[in-house]
This record gives sequence, structure tokens and C-alpha cells, in this order.
Amino acid sequence: MAQNFSLKDQLFNAEKTRYLAGLFADAEPNFKAEAFEAKVMARLPELELKERMAWIAACLQDAVPGDLPTVAPIILRALPPPLDPGKSDDDFGDFIFAPLGDWVCAIGLDHPELSLSVLEEITQRFSMEWAIRPFLNHHPELVMERMQDWCAHPSYHVRRLVSEGTRPRLPWGQAVDLALSDPLPFLDRLHGDQTRYVTRSIANHMNDITKKDPDIVLERLRLWGDSNQQDREELRWMTSHALRGLVKSGHSGAMRALGYDPDADITVELQVNGSARIGEVLEFEARLNGVNSQPVLIDYIVHFQRPGGKISPKVHKLKQAELKDGQLTLSKRHKLKGNATTFKLVPGPHRLEIQVNGRVRTGTDFELLA
Repeated sequence: MAQNFSLKDQLFNAEKTRYLAGLFADAEPNFKAEAFEAKVMARLPELELKERMAWIAACLQDAVPGDLPTVAPIILRALPPPLDPGKSDDDFGDFIFAPLGDWVCAIGLDHPELSLSVLEEITQRFSMEWAIRPFLNHHPELVMERMQDWCAHPSYHVRRLVSEGTRPRLPWGQAVDLALSDPLPFLDRLHGDQTRYVTRSIANHMNDITKKDPDIVLERLRLWGDSNQQDREELRWMTSHALRGLVKSGHSGAMRALGYDPDADITVELQVNGSARIGEVLEFEARLNGVNSQPVLIDYIVHFQRPGGKISPKVHKLKQAELKDGQLTLSKRHKLKGNATTFKLVPGPHRLEIQVNGRVRTGTDFELLA
């Protein structure tokens, strides 16, 4: 596959469409594979990623008409074997099966029990985290009851669906009408899972919650630590991942949970070396002074000038370390990309700050040159 293909071309293309058509042709003798392929590809190149999912689902619905009780057996026969149960991470599945979730949503909201059973199978081929959310909104009690069972499912893909499908801020996902605390009993059961695929989802779920209620997360992480259901190193990783948003904002409770003292007596001397020019680098050196054997988490913040005069601070990780003999010297070369599509640099006055254990210790102004 060509390296310059866009993500949507890698996930949905003629080869993938033909593969899906072949599966359904094997499952349903009346399925017209060539006609399905032609219809899909007639519009696919012009569509964005989510639109491609919806379009393939619409083409499937047209090629295999009927309500969910009629169609479900065909979908299940068309599915390939489940993903490798011997793996424990980085096995998201084949994106070409994502439209099956859209299809189930389109014809299955009036058949929730059957829909959940079908999604339980599909998610073992590709995650159904987006498809489960309309059912959470239309049939919350039923879905939450099924998720209780899924917490003990032998497939970690199904267990992950419980956490990922109920996330408050799931990327691309439909908003769900759940209180932040509603899924917590599921996470209490799942936080001790032995697969990183599940524990990463739980950490991401907790990070979502921190955007609105950090105290819920900090208390839950404390309780999980006391319960001893998870390996200490894994729980430490989960805690760090769950609190990453709070760490960037310098939240004192998050710092203490990770073992850093936000009130530590640490001073920083900061020096910018040379000029800073768009397309080159911002080079600086930070010298920390404090107490011996003091663990430190160091970030740097660049306050970028934006069009119209606004200022946009961006927090970047610098180092997790320990002061030795009360001192630590760090240097950094920050690339000032001039051709980035997501963030355009603007010449003019900027500011650089050093944050240690969540507290800004020092800063200096510099001029960004064109």
C-alpha cells in the first residue's frame, strides 16, 4: 500500500470492499458482489472517513434488505474468525467491518436485545465503540445490564467495549446521556484486567472524566490502589495515563498522586540560546536547583502568538527525573515547524516557561523571527 495514501484510503479502498463483498457472497447466495462493489466505489473516493462508513453501510442495507431479525444471521455468517485471543494489545481489527455497526444501528434500534448480541460478535472483529452509543441513549438500562455480563466476557475486545463505549468524550462518538459516575462500577471490575488494550481504555475513560470532575478520578485511583487487584506497575502506568491532562494543567492533586511535590522548594534558571526562527529550532537550557533526591516532572510551555493577537499556550513534556546533589541541567531543541497544517506559526513576541511538578518556576520572553 502506497505510503502517501490518506488514512481513509488505507482503511476503505477497492481491495477492502472486494474482501467484504466476498464474505457476504459466501454467506448469502443472492448477494450480488460485483454490483455491491461497483455501487460502493462509485462514491467512495469523494467521501470523508465517517461518510465512507455510512455509505458502505447504506450499500449493504440495499444489497441485503430486511429488518435485523432477517439480516442478523447473514451478518453473523459473513464474519471471519474472531481476532487472535492470544494477543493483549494493538489489535483494533479491520476497519472495513466498522460499517457493520452503522448498519445494525440503522435497522436494529427496535430490536435491542438482538442488536447487542450482533455487536458483541462484530466487536471481536472490529471495535463497536461508536455503534453501541445510540443503544445506550435509546435503551440505557438494557445496555448497562448487558455490560455487566460483558465485564466477565472471555474476549478482551468485548470487555474493552464496556469501557470504550461508555467514555464521556469518545473521539468521533455520539454523545451519551450518562452521568460520569454511571460506568464507574464497570471500571471498578475491569481495572484489574490483564490486557493493556482494556487498561488503556480505562485510563482514557478516566482522563475524559478529569475534564469535568478530577476528584472522582483521584479518589477512584486511590481506591484501586488499595484494592490490590492490579499489578502495581500497570496501575502506576494507568494512573499516569489517566492523569495526563491534569498533569499538563499543573493540577496539584494529580502531581501528588504521581509522587511529585508541587510545593517543593525548587528554583530554575532558564536561558534561550541564539535566535528563534520559523522553520528552525528554539534552543534552551534549564538549570534546576533544589533538595537532594527530589523527584521532578518537568514540562515547558510555549506561549505562541496567534493571528489577531491572541496567545495560545502549548505544554510539552521535558523530563521525568530526580535531582542529584540538588541540581539538574536540561537542554532542548524545539522544532518550529513552518509548514504544519494544524498550527500556523506567527512571527512576533513569544514566551517560554518551565513548569516543575505542576508549578511554573520561571519564564522568559523571546522574539520569533520569520
